[in-house]
Amino acid sequence: MSRDSSRDIAEKWLLAEPDEDMRQELQALIDGSTEELDQRFADRLMFGTAGLRAEVGAGPLRMNRLVVRQAAAGLVDYLLRSVEGSADAGILIGFDARRKSDVFALDTARVAAARGMKAMLLPNVLPTPVLAWNITRLGVAAGVMVTASHNPPQDNGYKVYLGSGAQIVPPHDTLISDAIESFDPTLIELAPEDSPLIQVLGVECVEDYVNWLPSVRLCRDLPSVKVAYTALHGVGGETALKAFSAVGFDVPTVVEAQQIPDGSFPTVAFPNPEEPGAMDLVIELAQKIGADIALANDPDADRLGVAIPTREDPTRKWRLLRGDEIGWLLGDHVLRHTNGDDRLVVTTLVSSSLLGKMARQHGVAFAETFTGFKWIADAVVRHPNKRLVFAYEQALGYLVADRPLDKDGISAALVMTEIVALAKRDGVTVQDRLDQIASEYGQHVTSELSIKMSPSEGAAVVEQLRAHPPEMIGGRRVAGVEDFPEANLLRVWLDEVGGRGVRLQIRPSGTEPKVKLYGEAVDMPESELRQLLAALAP
Repeated sequence: MSRDSSRDIAEKWLLAEPDEDMRQELQALIDGSTEELDQRFADRLMFGTAGLRAEVGAGPLRMNRLVVRQAAAGLVDYLLRSVEGSADAGILIGFDARRKSDVFALDTARVAAARGMKAMLLPNVLPTPVLAWNITRLGVAAGVMVTASHNPPQDNGYKVYLGSGAQIVPPHDTLISDAIESFDPTLIELAPEDSPLIQVLGVECVEDYVNWLPSVRLCRDLPSVKVAYTALHGVGGETALKAFSAVGFDVPTVVEAQQIPDGSFPTVAFPNPEEPGAMDLVIELAQKIGADIALANDPDADRLGVAIPTREDPTRKWRLLRGDEIGWLLGDHVLRHTNGDDRLVVTTLVSSSLLGKMARQHGVAFAETFTGFKWIADAVVRHPNKRLVFAYEQALGYLVADRPLDKDGISAALVMTEIVALAKRDGVTVQDRLDQIASEYGQHVTSELSIKMSPSEGAAVVEQLRAHPPEMIGGRRVAGVEDFPEANLLRVWLDEVGGRGVRLQIRPSGTEPKVKLYGEAVDMPESELRQLLAALAP
């Protein structure tokens, strides 16, 4: 794109931009280098199965009000054309505490109202699970959550759900993206803020969700447990405390410095419970108060991190549970305390295989699907005669009930607390529970490895392995190769297929410039598993 055309577009954006900070940034781009201007206006932020997510900033490749208005117009246009009665059913909109989330949400409502669709706004910053749960309660045509989840502080995002309460999957993402592209972001019509089609909901949207939460409890009459909790500066804190009270648990002791929503995340470098250091403050609190468990929600409270005391020094030494370990504990608990031959459990290709073994042991249907909770929801929808009782992905996403069809870090926190209380009643620890699972199914060991490379290089690596699979890896025989082309993932079995064979998987990341490798073995040192992953790595 030439400087003149870039400048022309940027100046048009400048005239339409409603925010002074974005206008200043745009003006600096116009006055600045040719290269930077061209880069910022070379394309638009693409809408996909994760909606939109990027750094807040000026121009079509950043998150700003013009980009959000264009996305909202395309989404509403798609709904009006494809979902009967969508104008009256309306759209539900929630938002977190990140930069500009509130105005992104209001602009979405104003765009919907201008196009004749009812728009309902959640009353204040609230967790993503509250938004997803209320989609089916209200019977709306779609939902939008303005959040960047656990991304860095400078980011924001736009997550879209359809009327099932599940995130969008193909072909909806492409169709919505095509609709978005048909709109000029500088010419989107807005209804006034006081339009009769815009409704700000009351506290009942939170109260009804909280009042539903006791239904996820599976065991009663358990001893009290002491929980240390952090919201990581996100929007889950207040709702989480209400949830614990509603189900009869003692209210957790919170990390005060991280309890109030703050989109700048001042006490954590990266607000993701998976990241090293993110849960340090809640672990320090747990040690101080003698807690039984430490829990963390990510900033929009749809994920759950867990730390437990170690046997070596339970008062001073704690460890983070891996996502699969949390999944094993929750899955084992749910399967042991539910019944019925219509039960279904679901996980993803890159999560541990142990949930499938648990399902077979309990005579329960099991589904394995692509990476991402949208695919878990899709698998549930494709099993209409089954009753979902548990689903998870190893990246700290858990669903412990049949709704909403998305991960819910608050309800998962409640069931994890129930597991701790049950263990306490039985005179054992959470680590003892994990050891019991290992004794029954074998000690499953997992490991991950990431190699930085461009998306095209990553795709080429997988394609090369697909065309020419190795016969040996790290001195072990390749017993079989499974190809999942829709996920661009290869699964390589060493020694034997299934059972106690070593499972290695490789795929290019869908969101980052890297190739990701996943390993799982039974009764093998993790160091040896990591060596095998390294032998497969490009």
